[in-house]
Amino acid sequence: MAGAGSLSAKNMLGEYGVYCDSKMFAIVADDEFFIKPTETGRTWISKLGAPQEAPPYPQAKSYFLISGELWDEREWLVQLAQYTTAELPIPKPTSQPKPKLESRQRPCPLSPADSIGQLTLRSITICRIAAIPASIF
Repeated sequence: MAGAGSLSAKNMLGEYGVYCDSKMFAIVADDEFFIKPTETGRTWISKLGAPQEAPPYPQAKSYFLISGELWDEREWLVQLAQYTTAELPIPKPTSQPKPKLESRQRPCPLSPADSIGQLTLRSITICRIAAIPASIF
């Protein structure tokens, strides 16, 4: 199937997702090969008979189940992979985790040695009341 494009597989909780050019188009589960259903894929599979549909795992949507006899038909599988991936949407880019926001609170400019005369409106608003040292009162 290398003629279909850049192929890769990723382990997905016991099954394998099969990717072609960064698009997941198939699943291998329980020694069976499932292709995502597309209209062009349905037409291509129908040339050899009615497409068989089954879910690759419980509670999954139905995929085309490709019988073991067709696994050796390389040109046919390459064509099916190309037709399927051509109809699938471009995958959304994965989002990077957002960095944690640093604290917007500035350090309190007051120290225990400061006196009430040195307090300003700005220094009080920067500090929380709890952060003002009791020794200055």
